[in-house]
Amino acid sequence: DHNGQCEITGQQDGGTLELEKEQQACKKVRKQMSEELEAEGSGESPDCDWSLLPQELLLHIFQHLPLLDRAYASQVCRGWNEAFHMPELWRCFEFELNQPASSYLKATHPDLIKQIIKRHSNHLQYVSFKVDSSTESAEAACDILSQLVNCSLKTLGLISTARPSFMEVPKSHFISALTVVFVNSKSLSSLKIDDTPVDDPSLKVLVANNSDTLKLLKMSSCPHVSPAGILCVADQCHGLRELALNYHLLSDDLLLALSSEKHVHLEHLRIDVVSENPGQHFHTIKKSSWDAMVRHSPTFNLVMYFFLYEDEFGPFFNDEIPITHLYFGRSVSKEVLGRVGLHCPRLVELVVCANGLRPLDEELIRIAKRCTQLSAIGLGECEVTCSAFVEFVKMCGRRLSQLSIMEEVLIPDHKYSLDEIHWEVSKHLGRVWFPDMMPTW
Repeated sequence: DHNGQCEITGQQDGGTLELEKEQQACKKVRKQMSEELEAEGSGESPDCDWSLLPQELLLHIFQHLPLLDRAYASQVCRGWNEAFHMPELWRCFEFELNQPASSYLKATHPDLIKQIIKRHSNHLQYVSFKVDSSTESAEAACDILSQLVNCSLKTLGLISTARPSFMEVPKSHFISALTVVFVNSKSLSSLKIDDTPVDDPSLKVLVANNSDTLKLLKMSSCPHVSPAGILCVADQCHGLRELALNYHLLSDDLLLALSSEKHVHLEHLRIDVVSENPGQHFHTIKKSSWDAMVRHSPTFNLVMYFFLYEDEFGPFFNDEIPITHLYFGRSVSKEVLGRVGLHCPRLVELVVCANGLRPLDEELIRIAKRCTQLSAIGLGECEVTCSAFVEFVKMCGRRLSQLSIMEEVLIPDHKYSLDEIHWEVSKHLGRVWFPDMMPTW
């Protein structure tokens, strides 16, 4: 690629050497292909030895092959087998662990897993485990983790594709396996351990060995972690830029720790507010704590997902809160949406999955007026009159880059019918718009 070569040429000596190697490899292949063509033209049988294909090109090809195809290709010849084991191919790997009897998803072959652990564990840097709903798969993931004693991971993700199967694993087994990675890595920068039995002592091990490098931590739905446990992480990991956790772990002390002078500017804070039982009590975060966060990290994104019953919103939206992305997964009252319009001036995105049968005209107009950065909105099982909706779009104008409104949300009135509204809305958006037939969020 000519543009790519020009870009590389402008880099330092290391980049120039890499370019020269690539050019030499390409010349060798072009020469080989030229000889083939000459042989074909002369009627001779082409004598092409694909085992001599340069390893630089083999590496490039293997990187684009599915793992199973790569394994088959490694059996072609000794040269291809050597390429299969090049460290560069094993820096990033996803273990897919599924039980054939209960899952239709593909799985990483057990023999291949053994080979990876034996020959490539010290090459692994960016690793994820994708497991199905079975406890057996989660336990297999823990068994693999406990064997990664020679690796130095930079990222680790534990992903349950269905129900949180890691929660079914004996806690001691999970903690023991995770601790092996925490102790041996020393340079973890990204950790995703949602829906796992991680606990405070294991977080202390994480901090003791990776405090200088940790930048991203996602640990929603981790019931064995206390506010003190996550506070320990914030106190010690001053480079933390992204954090995702449940609301019960959020505290004034945590926000103040993230706002301290020695802490870098936080970029993303995601909070899941989930009700386990109807009538559950939720604590209140002081406005002064949120103000400290905004002063320290004025451009950070505060993303909040609410899965509450309507009578549980009492502690929320009574004072100004710096939410930028707000999602209501259950029904939310007109009153709460009215408070959102009053107290969320930084709001960028709003999704309301359900509201009831009372039109949200006044609430939407208030949000358009006071949330001047709003650029995306989605409405599901709600009601808004066509006139109020047009006024909302007119007030927001072309900054509404995403407008996902179900057709049944809009109530025709004396001014607009459903056939007319899309023309009027399109005019104010500056692009063609139609209501959605299905939710897109």
